[in-house]
Amino acid sequence: MPPSMGGNTPEYFQNGASFAVAAARALNNSAYKTVTGMDPPDQNDFSLGTQLRSFKDLLPTISQGSSVDCVMSSSLFIVGEIGGVEYLFGFSKNKSVDEMKSWVPYIVAAISSAVNDLINLGATTLIVPGNYAVGCAPGYMTIFQSDNPADYDILTGCLKRLNKFTVYHNTMLMKELVKLRLLHPLANIIYADYYGAQSQLYLNKLDFPAPLYACCGGPGPYNSSLQCGVQGSQTCPNPENYISWDGGHLTEAANNAIANGILYGPFAFPPL
Repeated sequence: MPPSMGGNTPEYFQNGASFAVAAARALNNSAYKTVTGMDPPDQNDFSLGTQLRSFKDLLPTISQGSSVDCVMSSSLFIVGEIGGVEYLFGFSKNKSVDEMKSWVPYIVAAISSAVNDLINLGATTLIVPGNYAVGCAPGYMTIFQSDNPADYDILTGCLKRLNKFTVYHNTMLMKELVKLRLLHPLANIIYADYYGAQSQLYLNKLDFPAPLYACCGGPGPYNSSLQCGVQGSQTCPNPENYISWDGGHLTEAANNAIANGILYGPFAFPPL
């Protein structure tokens, strides 16, 4: 899907547009500081609200030759996943789980507000994903590694603390989507369980024999002590056998498996 800033003609966006920005937060800079008590990790504001405004600005271009109502009602909107950046930065600053749980309603509210705005603009079909199983990401397992075996899931080897918090966020998000469905009974609001679809990959040692290792990086216990692309890092010859590409992002093979689980499997609510 082409980036929203990559062109300015309807032809460029005939297959859709992406408004996502790397490391974007759900909360804008002001809300982030108010909610978390911390300065934003960067001063660029590419938050969810900013992305939504970019969509609204571009909508007349996308809609040329057709009505806005037609474009909105015939399009699929994917809102997220987003919010993980806030939480991971909080963990890196040693914020307690209880303190970060107080952030969740604000982050969920920002997502809900974006969904509500899109529906009011005419959107009828929206997918709202939950957050990924970040406790299984090699990069975060390296940063937050523990000497206590009890901190790791006995089946997957992932960090329980990070994943348990993700489940909490996702549960709150699902509850909010129930409210939105009642508010907009004619809209099809679908929850995409990225966490569930991703988690089952770590039990599939046949397709992913090294589930907790990054394909690109090195060295260290999860091959993620070096950032992919820097001097000394190495890339595996068989990325199709890895879940993680660079310690923080998934491989095409993992993304394909997750997408299939959502499109054709049990990880979309209601089913697609």
